[in-house]
Amino acid sequence: MKRLLAPTLFLLAVSLPATACTPAHGASIFPYRYDKKVLPNGLTVILIPMDSPGLVAYYSIVRTGSRDEVVAGRSGFAHFFEHMMFRGTKKYPGPIYDRIVIAMGAKANAYTTDDYTAFHLEFAKEDLPRVMEIESDRFQNLHYEKPAFQTEAGAVYGEYRKGITQPFILLNEKVQDLAFDVHPYKHTTMGFESDIKAMPEAYDFSLAFFRRFYRPENVVLVIAGDIDPAATLALAAKYYGPWKPGYRASQIPAEPPQKSPREGTVAYPGRTLPMLSISYKGEAFDPGNRLDMAADLLAELAFGPNSRLYNKLVLDQQKVQALWSEAPRNRDPSLLEVGAIVKKESDLDDVRQEIYRTIDEFQAQPVEQEKLDQLKRRDKYAFLMSLDTPEHVAEGLARFVALSGGIEVVDRYYEALERVTPADIREAARKYLVPQRRTVVVLKGARS
Repeated sequence: MKRLLAPTLFLLAVSLPATACTPAHGASIFPYRYDKKVLPNGLTVILIPMDSPGLVAYYSIVRTGSRDEVVAGRSGFAHFFEHMMFRGTKKYPGPIYDRIVIAMGAKANAYTTDDYTAFHLEFAKEDLPRVMEIESDRFQNLHYEKPAFQTEAGAVYGEYRKGITQPFILLNEKVQDLAFDVHPYKHTTMGFESDIKAMPEAYDFSLAFFRRFYRPENVVLVIAGDIDPAATLALAAKYYGPWKPGYRASQIPAEPPQKSPREGTVAYPGRTLPMLSISYKGEAFDPGNRLDMAADLLAELAFGPNSRLYNKLVLDQQKVQALWSEAPRNRDPSLLEVGAIVKKESDLDDVRQEIYRTIDEFQAQPVEQEKLDQLKRRDKYAFLMSLDTPEHVAEGLARFVALSGGIEVVDRYYEALERVTPADIREAARKYLVPQRRTVVVLKGARS
């Protein structure tokens, strides 16, 4: 039967349109050969065969996150469906789905971000057909009654209440709310608390949300590991082919330009060290935008663990327990953030001024070429060294896939970083790290 089936699977696979294929060598930065196919219903399937005997990673990336929650009073539903998808279907209700996954010895989980939701499994290669069956079923036929919906909504609110016991969560919530006026990045992935509390009464809205966003045109499968691409694609066509298209993108309101600096405070009810967040409006992820790419490197050069500022505040003066930075890599303009956990409240203003002085330095003169080159090499090889297992490959690609719909952008991204010059770093600092783009939030505990 296997000998008879293989040619049929191959013919099915090659009959589907291919949109990309890259060699494992040559100019490509991504080190593995891959195929990208689009089924007739719009589902994208990315196949990455690897030398990983017996292991497969399976990511279902829904290109919907909290940015798509534009209906007033209805934030938090992208994260809610991270939970709800495990409720299962009429054919495979949640407890049965769980038993199947456990019996396979598989690992299954999910997470939600601002721009996408990812469902992932890692399992033995012989279980791929079974995984295809149960995953395609829940993506097409998710079923839950109102009582189950209300129970899960209550669990989500419990998760929110637990989360805000952490000072960093409260800080981040305040930063986003203060920095944005109309864009959905104003709320966190969890959503506004008032919306989460009201969620149990939004059963009908939840059904409409699922029907709108969980459609094949809005989902990308990334399957990496010990796979036969032709046979795997044929399985995808068999199990996902009947899935009806119907995705409608959200009309995301554009955030108006910020015209003046903003400041806020957060009172944490428990014991914590004070925390400082200084954020600047950036731009949407775009490898074709020279200054956006420069800003990505600027954040690490100015505030990363190898920066002069880190050495001064964390290692030498020991005023700061932790210093971090994050450059935006989002579908829409987001925030370039510098954050610090300060050991003494009396040092908060000094730490803030040190950050501003560092920005002034990067705006005044170009960074040393050798430092820039070292960072480029370090970032690229850190990425490549992380691609050591099927799970890590799929995980490392998830955000790139969510941003662009494929993984071709990986090469364009690292090629764009390679072209960044010291003058670009200075120009990015002058454009983005300016007071009118700035939001500052300070968190202090009730007890020191």
